[in-house]
Order: sequence, then structure tokens, then C-alpha cells
Amino acid sequence: MTELAKYRNIGIFAHVDAGKTTTTERILKLTGKIHKLGEVHDGESTMDFMDQEAERGITIQSAATTCFWKDHRFNIIDTPGHVDFTVEVYRSLKVLDGGVGVFCGSGGVEPQSETNWRYANDSEVARIIFVNKLDRMGADFYRVVKQVKEVLGATPLVMTLPIGIEDDFVGVVDVLTKKAHIWDDSGQPENFEIQDVPADMVDKVDEYYEQLIETAVEQDDDLMMAYMDGEEISMDDIKRCIRKGTRDLAFFPTYCGSAFKNKGMQLILDAVVDYLPSPVEVEPQDLTDPETGEPTGEKAIVTVDEPFRALAFKIMDDRFGALTFVRIYSGKIAKGDTILNSATGKTERVGRMVEMHADDRNELDKAQAGDILAIVGMKNVQTGHTLCDPKHECTLEPMIFPDPVISIAVAPKDKGGSEKMGNALGKMVAEDPSFQVETDEDSGETILKGMGELHLDIKVDILMRTFGVELEVGAPQVAYRESITTKIEDSYTHKKQSGGSGQFGKIDYTIEPGEVGSGYVFESTVTGGNVPKEYWSAIEKGFHSLMVEGPLAGYPLQDLKFTLQDGAYHAVDSSTMAFEAAAKGAYRQSVKKCSPQIMEPIMKVDVFTPDDHVGDVIGDLNRRRGMIKSQDPTATAVRIKADVPLSEMFGYIGSLRTMTSGRGQFSMEFSHYNPCPNNISEQVIADAKARAEAKKA
Repeated sequence: MTELAKYRNIGIFAHVDAGKTTTTERILKLTGKIHKLGEVHDGESTMDFMDQEAERGITIQSAATTCFWKDHRFNIIDTPGHVDFTVEVYRSLKVLDGGVGVFCGSGGVEPQSETNWRYANDSEVARIIFVNKLDRMGADFYRVVKQVKEVLGATPLVMTLPIGIEDDFVGVVDVLTKKAHIWDDSGQPENFEIQDVPADMVDKVDEYYEQLIETAVEQDDDLMMAYMDGEEISMDDIKRCIRKGTRDLAFFPTYCGSAFKNKGMQLILDAVVDYLPSPVEVEPQDLTDPETGEPTGEKAIVTVDEPFRALAFKIMDDRFGALTFVRIYSGKIAKGDTILNSATGKTERVGRMVEMHADDRNELDKAQAGDILAIVGMKNVQTGHTLCDPKHECTLEPMIFPDPVISIAVAPKDKGGSEKMGNALGKMVAEDPSFQVETDEDSGETILKGMGELHLDIKVDILMRTFGVELEVGAPQVAYRESITTKIEDSYTHKKQSGGSGQFGKIDYTIEPGEVGSGYVFESTVTGGNVPKEYWSAIEKGFHSLMVEGPLAGYPLQDLKFTLQDGAYHAVDSSTMAFEAAAKGAYRQSVKKCSPQIMEPIMKVDVFTPDDHVGDVIGDLNRRRGMIKSQDPTATAVRIKADVPLSEMFGYIGSLRTMTSGRGQFSMEFSHYNPCPNNISEQVIADAKARAEAKKA
């Protein structure tokens, strides 16, 4: 077993098309894990093994692999770049100790890079930066470094500088050793020579060396004083400072190269070993109370000597059965052990364990703290569940997933397809927590909900091709919400007499708009015993249970505060049931008096367009009720940021391609909910009524 200090659990993440998967392929080749390189553009990369990935040339689900470099064990996860699959990035970052953020040398800091960077900041994951594709037209390393500072608000610590650019890119200068690494034209990563710095770069290298040392020694007061006094700082001390600053997120060591041309990759592997933390150096995860979700004050210390604790961070179904990917935080696990799922309270026996290499696997007999592996055939385990030693029950910090913003209705074309579809959807929901399935009880339709058009496209494709279900697919629907705008005070009495004991409950209350994002807040200011405390939770539950259907068009009601002020009860006729019914009556009576309104999801849209089409693109976004936030020229295009209602963005990629002769690109992610304009609200309400009447008929 590798000792824990020599483990590196890392993720490779970036914007779509920045070269993450190619970077991972090169790492696998250099570490001897694979012998033939597969290219993404040929649909043959090792890590993109789904048909849907090979065809589209994008990564959809994160893939895991393990390799070794300089006696260190790398567990690598290659994550998707497309915004509809960010849940994969989020859950991977949750279990990783470090990451490599890949940026395109010409595209720079793109929209998805920002989202991933934000997730990595939230998860406090140490990162190194790799500016890739410096052999491409329009590549500019220094511009990307500037963008990292300005757009991401991060401090890049420049470790290598490019020698030449675009077609003339031949190698990199290692700023720390002041040596040039020059590759020949064979395309083999091993074929490079170490030379002196080219004469025309000496001043630039000296300047970056000074910056590097000054930034690094800020991590150690004694070294900083020595440096200010003109003393020479040893290489070991500098590296120790860089390691500390990287771990504390003070700065991010920044490298450059071309993964496709195999230039600069060894320095990145060395940086993972030298500067990214091992599992024992990372702030340990909190243990939480399973009831409240609040931290208990205890930590999941990463060590082999503590009881077994692991987090299930991904479920995947393949031809060998259900795979549960787990990251072990402490203790050991062996084949045949019994472990407890603290979320369900059930124990399971560990049958087969495998170490993954994309979709290949090596059987394992045992594993330990720091490992990322897959357990085959576990029942009832979902993403975010904690697996632990049955004698030491615990819950690791859970994962929180965003709500879907778009839905489509699907129906199997024949009766036989129903059961097939049900089984397939069960597996797909377990794999992807941002994908939800509901059955419309009135119409019997199956509703798929997801994060965007591409997300649902891929799901339908998987249903049809992987599971062989013939489907009829409806038009996409927007997940509208409803909210209230005015406060009212009201009273409601529930009274029912039907021989014997009756039902009685009276409540006086206020209903008012809540803070944005607050959901449902219940408060009681009742003093004295007019409404006994044991009935409060029934009132809270009764009101909340009806909020799934708003008064205008039946969309869920959000951001509302209900305050119970007073009421009355009857010693014989009052019960929790009577007060729950009173709260439901109060909802029906009062919410419609609070000036309800329809809310629509607003998307954060990022469009890249050539210079000569900017006017057309902005005009089109304005027509779609978009609010332009900014436009910034980049090396190859203009980047336009806007907030646009989701309902106006269906099929946008077709319009954008037409306007820009196929050269425009865009990405979007959910931002917030906004009130709908009157004309749109009226249409939404009319459509909801028409649907309701059609169901009755």
C-alpha cells in the first residue's frame, strides 16, 4: 500500500473544449498507464468512453483512473466542462484534495471556468493552473494570466514561461531553476532537452523569478526577513513555501504548454507531487448530525487508524452492475466486510471492490484511507450517503444539489416500453442527482426535469440507445414559480360536527413575502395557551403541504413567511388533524389575497461571437428580453454576458449559428427567479388553465 503522504487525489476541470480530457490522456501516457494515445477529436479518448461523449467530443460524466509518478499515487478524476453537467464537477471536487484547472491559451477564462473555480473555492480545493493550447492561433499566455487575476480574483504564481507562441511554440522556461525545456518535432513527450534560457528571454525570466520568490516567502516570516536582508533562499525552502501557499489557497502555481503536442506536461506532474496536498494535509471534513445536518464539532481525520468512514459520491450503472464510487476518509475496508449506510440505517456486505480506469477495472481485496474506488452491487446507496463502521455510526457533510429549471414530458411508444423505461429511469436518477423524474397524476405523463436542454437531450438519448426505449418526447417546459407581494392578517376557523366528538381549530395569522431564497418560514408568536404548542407543527405542516401548488397557475409557491399570532382550541374537539385542516383552509382563503405573481427562471448567458456580428447578437438578446451585463473583446471574439429568461432561450444555438455563420458559441446556467411581465404571466396562467381543462376532458 502507498503511504498516505504520497497520495494525490486530484481532479482535472475546465471550460468545455479547453483540453481537460487530452491533458488527462497525456498524464496517463507519461505515467505508463496507457501506451497508445486516443484523441478526443477522433472519438477515441480513454476517459470519454460513453457513445454520447465520443460523438459530441465532450465529457458528460466524470471518469476516474489511478496512475503513479515518482513513487506517488495519483487518483485522477476527469470532469465534464459543459455547464449542464456541473453537478459532476461539484461532487468530484467534494471528494478531491487538489485540482488542475485547465485554461485554453486562446479562449482564456471562459464561463464554465468561472463556475468550476467558484465550486473549487467553495470546496476549498488547492489548485494548480495549466494554460493549455499555446500552439493555437490567438494563444496568449500573459493575457490568460491577467484574466485569472481580473476575472477569477485569484493570484497566479507563474512557474513556467512559454518559448515562442502559436506555430513557433517549442517549449517552456522553468522560472524556478531558470532552465529552458525544449521539445523536438517528434510529438513524443520524452524528447526534450534542457538548455539555457534563450537570450531574448533572460530579463523576463529574472523579473518573474523575483515575483515568484517574493510571493512565496510571504508564507514564512523568518524567510521573508532573511530575503529582505539579501540572503539567498534555498530551493527546499522556496518549494516548502509554495506548497504551503498552494494548500492555503493564497496563490495558484501556473504552468503553460500544449497537451496535444506533448509539451510541458512533465512539469505539471512534478507540480502535483511538489505542491498539491496529500489527503493528510487537507482540512478534515466535518461530521454532521444526521437529524439537523449541523456540524457536531468532530472531524473525519484522514488516517488508517480511525474507524472506517467513506462518502459515496457517484453511482454508475454499467454492464457489470451498479457501481458505487466512494472516497475513503479513514480506516480500512476489505472484501467481505459489513458496513453501515448511516443515511438508511441499513448494513451491507462488501462483495467486490474495483479500482477504476475509465470503464476498465482491477479487482481489489482491500482499500484504505485516501483511496477512491468503486464497490459493486450495493443496494439503496445514493450520492452523498455516508458509509461507515457499524460500531461507529457517523455522517459526513452531505452534498447539496441545485433544483432543475427545465422539464419535458416523455411517453413510451408501446406498452412494453413502460416497465423498461421505469427501470432505466430509476438507474439514471440514482446516477445523477440533478436529474429528476415525476409522474403527472392527472395525465399519467412521465416528466423529466434537468439543468438545461443539452442535459435532457443526453438523458433522452441514453434512454433510447443505451436502454432501448422508444420514446415520444414533448416540448420543453419552463419551471415557473409563484410568489406573493403583499402582507395580510387573517383568521380561519375549522369546525366540523358529525355526531360524537367534532373537529375544532381556530388560527389568527399573518402571511407576508419572505426574503429571496428563504423558501418557507414558519413562526409562532402565540403567548398563553390559546393554541397549545403541540399543535404548532401540524399548522406549519398543513400550510406548507399546499405550497406545491400556487393560486395562479399551480406552480410551486416560494419565499413566504407564515406567522401564527393567536387562535383558539377546544379541550375535546381540537386535535392535530383539526389544526392541520385549519392551516390548509387558511392557505386557500388567504394566499390569493396576497397579490400573487408568476416568477420565471433567469439564466446567466455567456455568448462568444466574432467582432462583425456583435450588433446582431445583442439585438437578438434584447428581443429575447435579455439584459446585457457586459461585452469584452477577447483575442479571437467578443464575449457578451447577459441575463435572459429561460423561456426565450429554447433553440438559441440554431439562431446563434445562423447569425454568426456557425462561429458563435454560448453557454448558460441558472441565475435566479424574477417576476414575469404581465403579458407573459397572463399567457402562463392561460396555458396552465388549458392544460388543466385538457386533463379533465
